[in-house]
Amino acid sequence: MLTGEEGLDRVITVPEVSSPGLVLAGYTARFASKRLHALGETEISYLDSLSADERKESLEKFLSYDLPCVFVTKAQKVPSQLLRIAKHRKIPVVRTKLKTAEFYRRIVPWLSEAFAAAETVHGSLADVYGVGLLFIGKSGIGKSECVLDLVERGHRLVADDVVHITKRGQDVLIGKANDLTRRYMEIRGVGLVDISALFGIRAVRHQKRIEVVVELGEWDKRDAERTGLDERTTSILGVDLPHVMVPLNPGKNITVISEVVAMNHLLRYSGVDSAHVLNERLIRRMAEQKELREYLSEDYE
Repeated sequence: MLTGEEGLDRVITVPEVSSPGLVLAGYTARFASKRLHALGETEISYLDSLSADERKESLEKFLSYDLPCVFVTKAQKVPSQLLRIAKHRKIPVVRTKLKTAEFYRRIVPWLSEAFAAAETVHGSLADVYGVGLLFIGKSGIGKSECVLDLVERGHRLVADDVVHITKRGQDVLIGKANDLTRRYMEIRGVGLVDISALFGIRAVRHQKRIEVVVELGEWDKRDAERTGLDERTTSILGVDLPHVMVPLNPGKNITVISEVVAMNHLLRYSGVDSAHVLNERLIRRMAEQKELREYLSEDYE
């Protein structure tokens, strides 16, 4: 930090960082002043090539905007005029040893995560065969018990009871647990258990992409899907996810069904949809039978 604590209370409102570029040369028509700005070796070299008066004019124009922060990469020597004007206008200037490309590589994902849309849902998240299954349902329906059984079968826990979801890009949802309760599960009648202590550190994941929503509900044959042709979806943070409704009744093995849901999702992702394949076979068979009946009905011999 080169300007002390002045300006550290400035609010970052845009999740982007860029170089001031042409602004230093006097072109300000398209200057995005709300972004974070980084001065790399090219910008510092340009400022060093100017006379004292030209440098002062360039920096005053650049720092006349309400900039949230200015970074200087590669541990370069910062022009004293820049620091003087920045301190006067309470714009923080931070110097880093990172090269410019590495600085961008690190700060861009951090900004994206910090500004990502987020939501908290009541449920449990597990990694099953590499597929993120988000289990939802009313309290006490058996979400935690199902995930515990999956962990016992070699799959991994991500979050139990409370799942924090953030949106990355246009259609990626990342789920993770609360920092305080990570690795823990609440099993009714037993209490809190430490999954990593019981099953090993490989039984827990820090975060996982959510790919399928599995809703556990009470048995109602009117809502039970029989063929899989009517694909349900649910929207979380504007992203549509496959929604599988699993009705519960005595003797049903929810763990195995969950594994099948994950494997079926992988199969569909590879381009094979079992329900539609069988449906197409049935349609072809009915068409063939219809042609045969029409042929026989026209045979008058």
